Amino acid sequence: MEIVKDILRIEREIDTRYNANKLNFYNKKKKHKKQIAFHKNKHRNRWVFGGNRSGKTECGAVEVVYLATGLHPYKKNKVTEGWVVSLSRSVQRDVAQRKILQYLPENMIEKIVMVSGGQDSAENGIIDFILVKSAVGGTSKIGFRSCDQGREKFQGTSLDYVWFDEEPPFDIYLECKMRVMDRCGEIFGTMTPLKGLTWVYNTIYLNDKADKEVWCETMEWADNPFLSKKEIENMTKTMSAEEIESRRYGHFMQNGGLVYNEFDENIHVIDPFPIPEDWQDNISIDPGLHNPLSAHFYAVDFDGNVYVVAEHYASGQTVEYHSAKIKEIAERLHWKKDSRGFLHALIDSAAGQRTLASEKNVVELFYDNQILTNPKVNKDLFAGISVVKSYLKTADGRHRLFIFKNCVNLIREIKNYWWGDDDVPLKKDDHCLDELRYYLMTKPLNNPPVKKNEIQKDKEKMIKKLKNQKRKIIL
Repeated sequence: MEIVKDILRIEREIDTRYNANKLNFYNKKKKHKKQIAFHKNKHRNRWVFGGNRSGKTECGAVEVVYLATGLHPYKKNKVTEGWVVSLSRSVQRDVAQRKILQYLPENMIEKIVMVSGGQDSAENGIIDFILVKSAVGGTSKIGFRSCDQGREKFQGTSLDYVWFDEEPPFDIYLECKMRVMDRCGEIFGTMTPLKGLTWVYNTIYLNDKADKEVWCETMEWADNPFLSKKEIENMTKTMSAEEIESRRYGHFMQNGGLVYNEFDENIHVIDPFPIPEDWQDNISIDPGLHNPLSAHFYAVDFDGNVYVVAEHYASGQTVEYHSAKIKEIAERLHWKKDSRGFLHALIDSAAGQRTLASEKNVVELFYDNQILTNPKVNKDLFAGISVVKSYLKTADGRHRLFIFKNCVNLIREIKNYWWGDDDVPLKKDDHCLDELRYYLMTKPLNNPPVKKNEIQKDKEKMIKKLKNQKRKIIL
């Protein structure tokens, strides 16, 4: 009988300890799919741009706990040393360290060293570092730093990871990158983009240096399964459009907003796949010699969905160079040619104009290189933007434009296309977007209807009447 009581007591203790460990319940019954995607991702510079209460800080804190305890479910575990970087010591206490202490199993905490406050109530003080028993043997170390300490406090140490809870100054970001370099460590950040188009926007979100280790994700309230739909609806009603974009959706904002706010990288950017020959449609070119020349290959499936499957983008080169690169892509894709072996493409109408500097215009130069370009394109800016928007998201919520992830310049330009003064887009980095418009404006179902004036209507009536009279005479 005593043995049974002991067994029951042990089982109760096991249950108590299991229930006390919040890590055991993270993404179990209710799953936050974007948090899981973040933990699974293998890029060494990962960022989550999320609205308030979207779950971004939670996944950053749990990632630190996974790495420190050697309990990471998706990565090879080892003893680690890393930093948690907050904007200030008070923010560290109230946000990052509190989240970490919630998920860090008490039986794995070896020692807590405080800057201020006592170990018996560490969550109310400011922690310097935590020593953690690793499941793989040995001791890991979680150190805490704040940006208000200055860049010098971030020098010297070799680390396995750094977590930025909210956006750090650029010099501290660079210093932390140096800390993880010799260990091939990782940087990850979680933030709500409230400061506008800062260095994070260019370096991480746009990835303007095309760093293969950079990855980012956006989280919004609807992604968090623990938030009430009714509360989301009520809160959204009380906020301005700008607040909704940043505080709910985690979007970067500039005065005027994004032109293509329908664009969602999770939906519109897809992995490349072999394109059936029947889907091949056209090439579109925005010419440039000193400025970048942009060319994309477009395919259309049997449902009318458009796929951007390849790109050529370069500046400071000749038409001969561009032609050779476009033909290289065409050969790789087995792209269709006419009976003479010519590729066909759309091109900006300006390419048909001659200049004093050249005997031939750009259209003629491409022709000499076996690319037959058609400069008769519709360049109406606002009608073109409307058509692109309709492909990104139709009135009934469908998506009809998909971009292969290798078309990095088109993706970058869509993410960086802002309205400026007088409701006109800022004229900056829009070469890909120009030829995207030229192409989509050729699709018959999406050309804006031409509004006929009264004279045209009367003329059509007269022609119809004359045809009817002629038919009666013949009969």
